[in-house]
Amino acid sequence: MPAEAAESVKSVFPQLEALLPHVQKPIQYVGGELNSTVKPWDSCDVRWALMYPDAYEVGLPNQGVMILYEVLNEQEGVLAERTYSVWPDLEALMREHGVPQFTVDSHRPVKAFDVFGLSFSTELGYTNMLTALDLAGIPLEAKDRGLDDPIVMAGGHAAFNPEPIADFIDCAVIGDGEQAVLEVTRIIRAWKEAGRPGGREELLLRLAKTGGVYVPGFYDVEYLPDGRIARVVPNRSGVPWRVSKHTVMDLDEWPYPKQPLVPLAETVHERMSVEIFRGCTRGCRFCQAGMITRPVRERSITGIGEMVDKGLKATGFEEVGLLSLSSADHSEIGDIAKGLADRYEDDKIGLSLPSTRVDAFNIDLANELTRNGRRSGLTFAPEGGSERIRKVINKMVSEDDLIRTVATAYGNGWRQVKLYFMCGLPTETDDDVLQIADMATRVIAKGREVSGSNDIRCTVSIGGFVPKPHTPFQWAPQLSAEQTDERLAKLRDKIRGDKKYGRSIGFRYHDGKPGIVEGLLSRGDRRIGAVIRAVYEDGGRFDGWREHFSYDRWMDCADKALAQFGVDVDWYTTRERTYEEVLPWDHLDSGLDKDWLWEDWQDALDETEVEDCRWTPCFDCGVCPQMDTSIQIGPTGKKLLPLTVTNAAPAPGGHTH
Repeated sequence: MPAEAAESVKSVFPQLEALLPHVQKPIQYVGGELNSTVKPWDSCDVRWALMYPDAYEVGLPNQGVMILYEVLNEQEGVLAERTYSVWPDLEALMREHGVPQFTVDSHRPVKAFDVFGLSFSTELGYTNMLTALDLAGIPLEAKDRGLDDPIVMAGGHAAFNPEPIADFIDCAVIGDGEQAVLEVTRIIRAWKEAGRPGGREELLLRLAKTGGVYVPGFYDVEYLPDGRIARVVPNRSGVPWRVSKHTVMDLDEWPYPKQPLVPLAETVHERMSVEIFRGCTRGCRFCQAGMITRPVRERSITGIGEMVDKGLKATGFEEVGLLSLSSADHSEIGDIAKGLADRYEDDKIGLSLPSTRVDAFNIDLANELTRNGRRSGLTFAPEGGSERIRKVINKMVSEDDLIRTVATAYGNGWRQVKLYFMCGLPTETDDDVLQIADMATRVIAKGREVSGSNDIRCTVSIGGFVPKPHTPFQWAPQLSAEQTDERLAKLRDKIRGDKKYGRSIGFRYHDGKPGIVEGLLSRGDRRIGAVIRAVYEDGGRFDGWREHFSYDRWMDCADKALAQFGVDVDWYTTRERTYEEVLPWDHLDSGLDKDWLWEDWQDALDETEVEDCRWTPCFDCGVCPQMDTSIQIGPTGKKLLPLTVTNAAPAPGGHTH
């Protein structure tokens, strides 16, 4: 925790400015975005630096960081600023000229803040975290930090297994962040006001005792001779054996972001986004996001309407993204889409759903979504190529459902459909993957038939499956990179060899290598920290970017770093786990009952499907009783009335005309 000498915290912009003419896209480092917040340093006693550990263009639109930034800055005496990963060209110049990692809001050094909070939606940001720590002048390992170093805190989906980065973080918060950051702020403030008693250790102990903040340093991991974990034990009294996730109930009480940030440089999403519900109970067995965000909590139609209205006024965006894990499942999605399309008809505001479930798609919804905007392609995610594999992963969509849906779309003027699949799913065979080609040809054939035109496209996009913690597939073996590549090559040859339809089918896929690294990081334990550090020291950065990622570097570093422990990359990735094994994240409670997850894994192997508990009796996954939560869904029965301005309406200053 930095000492309070306010004058010592100056902006590093004068030094930074001299470097900007020499880097690509300098605008991403200057700050001053519409709706950004800069508070006087001295007027605040708790200060957060929030980081999305990737480039500005990926990090700025991130909803999680944007929400926490606003929640914190709304508090009296609290300031939050943002920092993003700098590209290697600027990193080299910063090292050469002694410019530290800085925030974009006021260019203050990250080391001067009380908390350095990082949001990880993917594990491939870990090397970027080490770059930022090093540039900030913060010791890489938590054990080497002193009283004046910030508390380094991880959040986001990857924080549900923070063990691979346990050496580098002081603590992790799992689950929803809105209430958690306010609680952490309160504890830090009280500790600082009392004169920082007991130093850094006492502060971390106070955080750990809440039961909702995980401090890896307060737990010892013991291993069995064969490399598996024997047990994870607290090494301080008062520290809980298990740490619970945070769940925000009643999203209408948390209508953030109210003032979304408008980027200066081009970013991956140029739109305003509103989260229409949180959680998903479809029960897709591969989907970590759906499992760890249970239960389903819907925002009301009126709450959504208010957020869209305020957000558009605050930003000037021309498109609204209705976000959630499966937006078409909102109990009032039809009324939401129609209500918003009616309201913004004259303003030509486009609406978008990130991806649409095949069985939730209907043409009325699609027409409402595209009424004011442009008709881009439709994206559907069958995930598995065969009926059999879709039963294994509990993605209950039949091929006939898909064909009916695309027939409707092509028949109503759409020309482009994108289908998303995974390769390497548990029990998958070559045949399961080759059936993707059959499905794509059926889609094209049907499209030509109903549209009377040959000018239609279907793009098949394939990602490699990575087993994730807190899912039924957390025990599953991962397909090796070589096998993944062989399987995809067979599929590519089958599509290209199709004289009649092949030309209308686009084929996009990632090779199997990044998936193996992601698998190593997602199911790894503390021993993987040595690998991450070695990769960073060897120059690893931006591992989520194809042009910066080096598989060979990761494998070489892993071979060397893991040799001392008697385990290797395959041990973490392609090995199947048994029921008895202690998993590295078992002491982190996502609310899901481990026995329920295991039963679901057995159901997967038996190709047994499970219904969505939103519409059927409870399956005892454990979340609702364990977390004292419940499913919150409509319908509310309300409609979105257009916002009409009458003479009696208050003007912006609060006076009536």
